[in-house]
Amino acid sequence: MRKILPIVLALAAPGFAQTSAQLSPTAAWATHVANEYQMYPNVTYLTMGDTQLKMDIYRRRTATTPQPTIIYMHGGFWVAGNKEAAILNVLPWMEMGWNVVNVEYRLGPNTLAPGAVEDCFCALRYVAQQAMMYNVDVNRIVVTGESAGGHLALALGILPESEGFDRECAANTPMPKVAAVLNWFGISDVPDVIDGPHRAAAAVRWFGSLPNRMEIAKRVSPITYVRAGLPPILSVHGDADTTVPYQQSVQLHAALTKVKRAFTDLVVQSHLCA
Repeated sequence: MRKILPIVLALAAPGFAQTSAQLSPTAAWATHVANEYQMYPNVTYLTMGDTQLKMDIYRRRTATTPQPTIIYMHGGFWVAGNKEAAILNVLPWMEMGWNVVNVEYRLGPNTLAPGAVEDCFCALRYVAQQAMMYNVDVNRIVVTGESAGGHLALALGILPESEGFDRECAANTPMPKVAAVLNWFGISDVPDVIDGPHRAAAAVRWFGSLPNRMEIAKRVSPITYVRAGLPPILSVHGDADTTVPYQQSVQLHAALTKVKRAFTDLVVQSHLCA
């Protein structure tokens, strides 16, 4: 928001006054967003030792009813990036009138796997706990992210609660079920990028020298838990990607499609036998 506000002020300064009709579409929209949204910066959603984990929340000022909300996680192979650098990625959701939550999570190698996954589960639970304050519709929470953020979005939509990744969460609100997952070239098969054909040095740093790293890698791999009853999942992935293997999204899509077909066949058989 700090990048947008000076533009609005300059347009309103003496000698530069223009009506909204005279502004370019981009400038008019920027002015609209500055007036339409209230920002809650650096809201602490979890404290781990001396570390306070924070999120930025953008809430529509004029909304009087619970609103669809997007929760965004940045990329960086779990060891780099930050929520501040991702602000441009959430602007399109504001243009569509959504509430936006931009999440910070602990990075490796200071915090090894599965720390980032645990953090994001706690962020999701915190948003549900504070739903009334921020006008969040808990039945219309969509999670998204790019690269490692895409993996974390998939984790929130696919990893079962029984795995216990939310045990460190401060909030005691029931974990909401996300309405949908928008996965931008996320990692779905973690063992593949830490000790497989597509090994990436940055990804390896998330696991460090953990003796049971392959066990943990499988536990945090969305493709491990593909099953019926998952929320809708849309993956966007370029076939020329040299960082995250395109084949991962292809395999995830194939696994999801197979489960859907098997579930459909089961429903049809049950109906015929009824």
